[in-house]
Amino acid sequence: MKKIILFDLDGTLIDSTSAILDGFDGAFMAYNGTKPDHEKVKSLIGHTLDDMFVSLGAKKEDVAFIRSKYKEIYTQIYLPQTTLLPYAKETIEQAAKFAKLGIVTTKGSASIPVLMRHLGVLKYFDAIVGLNDVVNPKPNAEPVNLALSRLNANDIQRQNAFMIGDTKFDCLAAKNAGIHALSVLCGYSSEKELKEYNDKIFANTLEAVKFAKNF
Repeated sequence: MKKIILFDLDGTLIDSTSAILDGFDGAFMAYNGTKPDHEKVKSLIGHTLDDMFVSLGAKKEDVAFIRSKYKEIYTQIYLPQTTLLPYAKETIEQAAKFAKLGIVTTKGSASIPVLMRHLGVLKYFDAIVGLNDVVNPKPNAEPVNLALSRLNANDIQRQNAFMIGDTKFDCLAAKNAGIHALSVLCGYSSEKELKEYNDKIFANTLEAVKFAKNF
């Protein structure tokens, strides 16, 4: 019986930092004529876009406008400005040999299959859950449970299911859903930050997958 491995995207499998920053720059220039602090933006990746906008000083009533500007820019640039992180391709190929794979992310749902096809790895994933698929995103258990449902996970498989991600939201979503959380240092959170939520921390996704295989 195959295990199950769910992956976050940004900072876990992919690097889309430049596209995200360009999108935020353009959206906030249209909103208030200033560009947000890039380090602050990167520290917020993992939150929903709307929460990120508010954390960067936007008024809640203006979020819809900023979101529309961001998406207008991002959709034009995200494919050429997104790459797989080091070890990601090998990670996915190795994981697919012993596990059913899924994606659980707060990215907009429509862009994910297009992006993963562009990166040459869509065929490995049997379930994709993005922001538009759920009411309650990570750290709520809903997106993890939806992915497990789409993978037809039984009770035994749930006991051998893993969520791999680079932020506390991935860890908390996994724990709230009752599956194993594996954290990686290739993304946007420091080891110190992750240690507050998890003791299973790996340098990259390949090391995390090796752990899951031998678990």
